[in-house]
Amino acid sequence: RMAAAPPSYCFVSFPPCSKDGLVVFGKNSARPRDEVQEVVYFAAAAHDPGSKVECTYIEIEQVPKTHAVVLSRPSWLWGAEMGANEHGVCVANEAVLTREPASESEALLGMDLVRLGLERGATAKEALNVIVALLEEHGQGGNYYEDGSSCHTFQSAFLIVDRNEAWILETSGKYWAAEKITEGVKCICNQLSLTTKIDAEHPELRNYVRSQGWWNGDSDFNFSEVFSLADEHLACCSGRESLEKQGGDVSAQAMIDVLRDKDSGVCVDSESFLTTASIVSVLPQDPSFPCVHYFTGTPDPSRSIFKPFIFVDDVKLVPKVQSPSFGNDDPAKKIPRFQEKPDRRHELYKAHEWARALLENDQDKGQKLMRIMLDLEKQGLEAMEDILTRTEVLDPAEVVDLFYDCVDTELKFFK
Repeated sequence: RMAAAPPSYCFVSFPPCSKDGLVVFGKNSARPRDEVQEVVYFAAAAHDPGSKVECTYIEIEQVPKTHAVVLSRPSWLWGAEMGANEHGVCVANEAVLTREPASESEALLGMDLVRLGLERGATAKEALNVIVALLEEHGQGGNYYEDGSSCHTFQSAFLIVDRNEAWILETSGKYWAAEKITEGVKCICNQLSLTTKIDAEHPELRNYVRSQGWWNGDSDFNFSEVFSLADEHLACCSGRESLEKQGGDVSAQAMIDVLRDKDSGVCVDSESFLTTASIVSVLPQDPSFPCVHYFTGTPDPSRSIFKPFIFVDDVKLVPKVQSPSFGNDDPAKKIPRFQEKPDRRHELYKAHEWARALLENDQDKGQKLMRIMLDLEKQGLEAMEDILTRTEVLDPAEVVDLFYDCVDTELKFFK
């Protein structure tokens, strides 16, 4: 089994580290190399009393109303690695190992909790409350990978961000602790990071660890020290320094540059794992401005482009970054699960495979293509910068096709 948790990184930067009253969020999703991630949008919806929602492995009670969400997710599952909702809340998930083995029995995945937090929480704190209540009720567990030969299980950590604050939430089973962040740059990766600054916690957390003999109650309570595997606890955040060096100028571009950095290890490209998708979100602290969410929808951010999405009513759907649906015939839905692996590649993913082959086989052509791509990305970033600095209110019609058009243009270049 892949014992190690995949080394995903996520970041948040608050003013004064980021510019012009912007909160900037970013994540690289490191997953098994051949896994496809899709970008999907779900409109806000009202649900009948007593209705249920089918998550990756289990069914739970639905709530009366769910918010509109845009998600980047491994296309075989219900939840998401990362995403945002219409209220400017962003959530990212990290798989972590703790001294308690994660449960193999099917429950909620950390990735299901990302989506549930976004669908049900209008602020970062609300999303946190949703996630911990569902953990208490249903627990977490089940296979993190589309793998019929063995079960890979992890506990979860989350970075939950809105226009005003962020929460780092770390869990082991149903137990959890969280820290609130309102300034500076924060990074979390695939290990526990909370120490003694704990701003919210499971009511029974300390009694539980005492009863396990992991803490005697005399010393300061340090979450990572109590829950980490003995040799696990080290500083993981090589990307944080790069962001801190920006000296008050962290922007979408600066976050993108950090996510593309292979030398620092933030952009994972190893034998087992690859950064299969990335997100950067810009959340203006002034609520009269829209939040902008950039998705790659393709592996390896150093060879992908970040395309902007803004929530408006009737936003145009983008089937070209959506994987084919197999309905109830999906091997991920049949028991025993994952007996075969269907082809989940979407149109943009396939175009990228072609481009990757070109980059590897014809350096000149490949570099020329990459320059065109980055130029396209730059146009998108500049257009968004304009939207975030102008005085007049955004006309929704201007951005209803935004993400669709960016994906379409990208595909045209590959043609």
